[in-house]
Amino acid sequence: MRYLISCFILISLWGCNNDPENIALGTLERDRIAHTATSNEVIVALPVEQGSMVTKGTVLVRLDDTIQKAQVAKSEAEVAQAKANLEKLQKGAREEEIAAAKANVAGAKATLLESEANYKRLKKLTKKKLASQAELDRSLASRDSGLASLHSMQEQLRALIKGTREEDLRIAQANLQAAIAALAGEQKKLEDLTIKASRDGILDNLPWNLGERVTAGSPLAIVLAGKAPYARVYIAEIYRVKIRVKDKLIVHIDGIEQAIEGSVRWISNEPAFSPYYALNQQERSRLMYLAEVQLPDSAADLPSGIPAQVEMP
Repeated sequence: MRYLISCFILISLWGCNNDPENIALGTLERDRIAHTATSNEVIVALPVEQGSMVTKGTVLVRLDDTIQKAQVAKSEAEVAQAKANLEKLQKGAREEEIAAAKANVAGAKATLLESEANYKRLKKLTKKKLASQAELDRSLASRDSGLASLHSMQEQLRALIKGTREEDLRIAQANLQAAIAALAGEQKKLEDLTIKASRDGILDNLPWNLGERVTAGSPLAIVLAGKAPYARVYIAEIYRVKIRVKDKLIVHIDGIEQAIEGSVRWISNEPAFSPYYALNQQERSRLMYLAEVQLPDSAADLPSGIPAQVEMP
């Protein structure tokens, strides 16, 4: 009699184990998008409340941009300066500048003639011992200086007439491109001070409060992306070869009587726990592969974290 009772208890316990082998267990999840701070600035606006639905491009957080706007203005001025310098080199010298250079050459010639005449006169007087050798040397130096000055003025005039060198133009163009690139970088930093949603979803969390100074790299807004969640489940090894991406599977959600058809959006190629080659045939059957089954948009109201079960094919 006692033996029959024991058998009955064992059979009852066996029947209470209602976890079928063809069910994969997991929870409903959404992609977690963390929008981080790029600068140590103060939060000046939080236009969207936590838990709200947001679309791509919705402003979530605004940081103080006073300093960055000044950096952008500085870069814009540097671009304008580089552009003006390039235009100046491309146009070349003005007629007034060439005329002034010609006048300088004429003046240098006149000065040289005077120095040359003075030198010749002192040279004759020195021979007659009516002037000292020192006066003659100073006159010679003055003449040579006038000759060098004339050559310099002539070269300047020649450079103005020929125009800007090709190398100088390329340098000016490179400086302009560098200034434009720097401006683009500063403008991007300014844009990054306004945190916008990168995907549609639910604004799950705002870790910082209005008026706080954030730290660079810290999360400012957490968005759970996507309309409907997906079921993240662990699939047994014996079903792995039967499942492909885009396959349709039946999903059961706790608290909902009607099953939902989902589509496999991803399945791992590696087991979640131990590598297959480290296990024998019996142990390999216990391996689990992580998979994600996307629910349709009609399940958008379902919260994350709810237990889910997926029927295996």
